[in-house]
Amino acid sequence: MNELERREVQEAIEAADDALFHLKSARACLNSAGNWGLLDMFGGNAITGLLKHGKMSKAETEIENAKYALEKFSRELRDVQGFSSIHIEGFLTFADFFFDGFLVDVWVQSKISNAKKQCDEAIKQVEDIRRKLAAFNNSSQ
Repeated sequence: MNELERREVQEAIEAADDALFHLKSARACLNSAGNWGLLDMFGGNAITGLLKHGKMSKAETEIENAKYALEKFSRELRDVQGFSSIHIEGFLTFADFFFDGFLVDVWVQSKISNAKKQCDEAIKQVEDIRRKLAAFNNSSQ
């Protein structure tokens, strides 16, 4: 592998690391929002609702950051021979809710759970490709 190819692999690994950082941060925020959501459903008050929505808002920001990082990762992968771009779609965007109630809380919990699964899948895909990039980089030195 020449120096240019080595640099392209390293850039792809760095882009993977950035995407993983944001995906894992989003996952942690979603987990926290889910916990606050359960408390909100079973006896919470206005404060628990606000905390839940604050965590959801932070998760939404991290999901948006992850989208951009995944797009960059995909572009960087195109520069590495033998790797194709990844396609991560369907990240959930949370709406702001100005009403509350048990059915809405159940729906929100379902959306949080779905978003956590999507983050987990994206993390797994990016980690797998990153491992392959690192192995490719190490084998050609």
